[in-house]
Amino acid sequence: MTQCIPIRDLKNTAAISEKVHASSEPITVTKNGYADMVIMSAEVYDRIRLYSVYEKLMEAENDITHGKTTDAAASLTGIRSKYGL
Repeated sequence: MTQCIPIRDLKNTAAISEKVHASSEPITVTKNGYADMVIMSAEVYDRIRLYSVYEKLMEAENDITHGKTTDAAASLTGIRSKYGL
């Protein structure tokens, strides 16, 4: 479950750091009852960023499998002719 903390709790940086490192997902910081920002450990950030890369690779492989690709040389020729290069 997503954790939320009020912005006033950010004053105690040591406790926040412990909470962030103990959590396996980002923590939402609220201001006046509304989501204002998200904090996370570097480890969680790297995991999320790596997941994003894998997601894009899976999309690319799916495009290749379904033939949704074009030849690189043909693409470059088309771009050059379109922009007069």
